[in-house]
Amino acid sequence: MSDSKVVELNAAKKAAKCPICAKPTDAAYRPFCSKRCADIDLGKWLDGGYTIPTHEVPGSDGGYNEDDE
Repeated sequence: MSDSKVVELNAAKKAAKCPICAKPTDAAYRPFCSKRCADIDLGKWLDGGYTIPTHEVPGSDGGYNEDDE
């Protein structure tokens, strides 16, 4: 890797912002700035805060059922 690529990568890391609070990231908690923001993100995952909307009926697995025949 050339020296210019290394400089670009280091600059990008320094310019990265925490996705929770937009403060500069900390290498120990990357991509977050602190353990607090990392824990907030984990809580969103565990509570189902990161979901993709669908048109499926709740409780339907969308699979094949013998009863459908």
